[in-house]
Amino acid sequence: MPRFDRLEIDPDANEPPHVGPAAAPVDEQFHPAKQADRHRRNGNYENALRFYSRALEADKSFIAGWVGQVEMLIMLDEVPEADLWCRKAIEVFPGNGELLAARTRALCRLGDLRQAAAVSDAALAAQGRSALRWMARGEWMVASRQPLDRHCFDKARELDADWLVPLETALIYQHYSFPSQGLARARLATELAPDQAYPWYVRGDLEAALGMTRPATTSFTHCLQLCPGHVEAESRLAHVRRSKWSIRRLFRRLMPGK
Repeated sequence: MPRFDRLEIDPDANEPPHVGPAAAPVDEQFHPAKQADRHRRNGNYENALRFYSRALEADKSFIAGWVGQVEMLIMLDEVPEADLWCRKAIEVFPGNGELLAARTRALCRLGDLRQAAAVSDAALAAQGRSALRWMARGEWMVASRQPLDRHCFDKARELDADWLVPLETALIYQHYSFPSQGLARARLATELAPDQAYPWYVRGDLEAALGMTRPATTSFTHCLQLCPGHVEAESRLAHVRRSKWSIRRLFRRLMPGK
């Protein structure tokens, strides 16, 4: 596991690493975790992974860094490694609700829904509350075709008003091939963050999957206006336009008088 080798965990550690006196203030704008978050919001998951790794190199007790690493590996479809990473972190931070939630997601992607349910139960029972725990529960509901996924994702939204919550919910639905449910969440993300390019890209991708060529064209165009040169949006927009043209030609062949 080459990524995992980048950050070693003390195998003899039976408790979280000691955190010393507070360090001198740093420029928050350039903190690795802040940069990881910016890349994540742009859909640049490989870069986000690198910055989460840098944050952990500076502070191995940074739980959000561990969780971020796992979630970025999931986004990059490197799920076995995400699960390994999470299990190692849980050995150091046993019972941590955020890490348990992240592992729930990895187990769902691996198809181990029985264990995912047990780990999700433990995450929800752990001290504290968070959107991630309910998003993980919602993913388990989607993966196992249970009917309460919407309730779980709405609960996550109640706990965190950040537009990233509905956006990443949309990506969960997209992964499990439920584009219509994902589109509702992507629309919410664009309403909350109309000036952000990535939600428009995800929205367009889901609209295209549903055959909604005109709305998809609009969404990809919005994405490109906000982020000129967005390679994926340019490619998807070109594909949608070609598909639209092909449908028109087919219609004209079938209905020559129209």
